[in-house]
Amino acid sequence: MRFGSLLLGASALLTTPVLAQTFTNCNPLNVSLSCPNDPALGLNHTFIFNSSTTVTESYNVTAGSIAYGSNGAEFTVAKRGDSPTIQSKFYIFFGSVSVIMRAATGQGIISSIVLESDDLDEIDWEFMGGNDTFAETNYFGKGNTTSYDRAIYYPVSSDVRENFHNYTVDWTAERLNWMIDGNVVRTLEFADANGGKDYPQTPMTLRLGIWAGGDPSEPNGTIEWAGGLTDFTKAPFTMYVQSAQVNDYSTGAEYEWTDHTGDWQSIKVIAGNSTEQQTLTAVPAATPLSIGQKFSALPQTTKIAVYGGSGAAAVILLASFLVFFMKQRRAGRRERDLYNANVEKEREEAYRDQMELREKGYGGWDNGAYGSQGEDALGGWGGTHVQHGIKAADMPPMPRMPSNAVTAAGGDDFPLRAKSPGLSRVGGPVSAISVGGRGSPAPLVSPTQPTSPRAWNSSNNNGLIHDTHNPRTGGYAGTGRVSRAPSFQRNGGYQRF
Repeated sequence: MRFGSLLLGASALLTTPVLAQTFTNCNPLNVSLSCPNDPALGLNHTFIFNSSTTVTESYNVTAGSIAYGSNGAEFTVAKRGDSPTIQSKFYIFFGSVSVIMRAATGQGIISSIVLESDDLDEIDWEFMGGNDTFAETNYFGKGNTTSYDRAIYYPVSSDVRENFHNYTVDWTAERLNWMIDGNVVRTLEFADANGGKDYPQTPMTLRLGIWAGGDPSEPNGTIEWAGGLTDFTKAPFTMYVQSAQVNDYSTGAEYEWTDHTGDWQSIKVIAGNSTEQQTLTAVPAATPLSIGQKFSALPQTTKIAVYGGSGAAAVILLASFLVFFMKQRRAGRRERDLYNANVEKEREEAYRDQMELREKGYGGWDNGAYGSQGEDALGGWGGTHVQHGIKAADMPPMPRMPSNAVTAAGGDDFPLRAKSPGLSRVGGPVSAISVGGRGSPAPLVSPTQPTSPRAWNSSNNNGLIHDTHNPRTGGYAGTGRVSRAPSFQRNGGYQRF
C-alpha cells in the first residue's frame, strides 16, 4: 500500500496505522546514511502462530497487541486507532511466503500481508472487510507512487472473511507470482515493472497486520479505496493467522548493501549461519498444524483432487459392496436350491418307500410272492408276520392227522385252526386236507410208529380240566401219550416262523 503523502514524506498527514505497516528505519538509497546489514533467515521454516513464543522469538510487535486462540493469532481492531501489526526480525532475499489466514469483517477494515524492504520495495496482499469475494494484489518499487494502476483484484473460491485460505508470494529476480490456494493468479515479469526499475528486488521483512482504512481521519482517497467509512460501533473486527511458511532462497548470515542503487546485484550475501537460524534451532518446535489447518493450506487443485479421489474411492467402495452383495445373494440362492433339491429327494424317497410298502402290504409282506399261497403259507397271520426271504415252497409240509382221530362230540372239539382256508371239513370228521389249495384232497395217513388209539376224553367239562391230558394243552385221554407229528416237535407246539 502506498499513498501520495508517503512520496512527499509528509508523515503528519498519515495516520499511525499506515506507518505501522509501511515504513523503514534506514533507507539505503539515502547517500548520507550508512545502514546496517540485514539479518538473514537463511532457511525454510514454518511459523505456527498458536502462542506468543513464535512472535517474541522471530517477530516484533510494532503496533497494538496480539491474542491467541484456536484459530491462531488474533489481530483485532476493537476501537479507533487500533492497528495490531507484527514484523519479522529476519529478511529474505528472494524467496516465498505462504500465509494461511482469514480476513476481518467490517467496512473500511484492511487485513494485509506485506513484504517490505529498507528502500521501500513492496509486495502486498490486501483484503477489504466490505468485500467477501476478492483479494487485492499490489507492488511498489523503491516507494514509487507515480501511478496507481498496479493493484489487481482476484476472486477467491469462498468468503475470505469466513474461510481460511493460503495466500502465497513466490518471488525471484526474474518474476513475481501471486497464488491463491496454490493457483497462480498473477505474474509480474521483471521487465514489466518499468523496465525493472520498479521491480521489488532487495531484501524484505514479512509484516502481518490489520488497520482501519475507513477511519474518518484518513484522506478521502484512502477511505474510498478501503471501501468506505468504518462503523466502530460494530467492532471488534478480527483477522486470524494460523501459520506462515517462509523460504529464503539465499543462504547466509546477513545481506549487505554495497551501494545506493537499490539494484539486487548490489546486495552481497554474507556467508554463515544466521542469528535467526540459531534461534529457531534452539527454540522447541511449535505445536504442529491440525489436519484441518493442513487441509486449508493445500492448493485448490490439490483439494479438488482430494475431493475427486474421495468420490472415486466412495464409488469403488460402493461397487465392491454391490459385487459382494450379489455374490452373497448368488451363494444364498445356490444354498436354497440345494436345500430344496435335498428336500425333494427325501420326499421322493419317502414316497417310493410308501409305494413299496403298499405293494408288499403294510406288514412288510410281498403280496405278489405270497398273496396267492394261502393262509398257511403266511404262518396263519394273515400276511403280517412272515419273515422276509421265506417262500411257501420252502416251508415243510403240513402233517396229516390220523384217520381215526375223531372226537366224541362229532369232531368240533379237535384243536384245528377253524378259520384256516387251507383246511376244509366235510360233515364233521376230517375227511381230507388240502395244502395251499394245490391238487386234489389226499387221504389221511397214519403217523410213523403210531401208538394205540385212545378215545378222546370228553369228560370233565369236555376236556377243559387243566392237566396233562387236556386236549387244549396237547394231551389225549388216558395215561399214555400220543406221538406227535414231526412238524410239531419243536418248542412243544406249532412251529413258529
